[in-house]
Amino acid sequence: MSSKMDFQKKCKWCDAIFTAHKTTTNYCSHKCANLAYKDRVRKQRVESLQIEFNKKAQKNPNLEKEYLTPTEVSKLLGIGRTSTYRYIRTGQIKVVRFNGKTLVRRTDIEQMFDFLQIQDVESKPKEKAPITEFYTTAEVKEKYNVVDSWIFVVAKKHNIPRTFNRGKTYWSKKHIDNYFSKKAANPEISKWYTVQEIQDKFDMTLAAIYTLASKNAIPKKKEGIMVSYSKKHFDIAKGIAQPEEPQYYTVAEAMAKFNLTRDQLYHYAKYHNIPRVKVGKYVKISRPELDSLLGDPKIG
Repeated sequence: MSSKMDFQKKCKWCDAIFTAHKTTTNYCSHKCANLAYKDRVRKQRVESLQIEFNKKAQKNPNLEKEYLTPTEVSKLLGIGRTSTYRYIRTGQIKVVRFNGKTLVRRTDIEQMFDFLQIQDVESKPKEKAPITEFYTTAEVKEKYNVVDSWIFVVAKKHNIPRTFNRGKTYWSKKHIDNYFSKKAANPEISKWYTVQEIQDKFDMTLAAIYTLASKNAIPKKKEGIMVSYSKKHFDIAKGIAQPEEPQYYTVAEAMAKFNLTRDQLYHYAKYHNIPRVKVGKYVKISRPELDSLLGDPKIG
């Protein structure tokens, strides 16, 4: 008979500490329970194959032979000759050809079952490190400027681990940081429009705002349920502001503008100490200094 008292347990699959509501609960999530079930099924399948193999070994004297013909292999494994020859062609069953005969070593057949066991052990994921660092709900609210309800919505949707102590909820610091840091707004953007401000200023519907923002990749930030858009980027998209002159060329832009090969461009940049920056996997080169060195190819 199970109890409905809340208490801490260790997940039998990933070893994470979680709050169980019943004594019969063994896993921290549906995902772990599903993985454990699949693991049991695999082990049962391997065990049943081994039992079947042993039974056939007792009944079939061919198993004692060091080399078997494809027909004997088919009888031993309980499969058709067509399947046996297909496995031979694909290399799943190794063969030895001797005096025009195709023979299979009995040890190779046995190793097929050893391979199943090895795969079954390796399929289990590595043990997860225990979670030791936590935020309180108040700390998450203060750091990421979100409301309580939004934290719980995010945690439920993304399976963020949590625990309880003396009536307080504690959230895994690693998981919270991983989620909210990706959602954090660009710190270089200081001015924002709220959706209501955009509607009042430009007389736009919500659908029109979302379409324009998506089409122009306008940066946005979300605080709870409130969404704001970068003022500068939105004004540029609406045509009431001009985009700033970029400070860097991409390599492709510089090659096209100055009619240079990649090697020539890198030679100029290195020889004249032109500043370069790496953004992600792309290299960008200082626009003002490259313009000053090479001039505008359209002039003259």
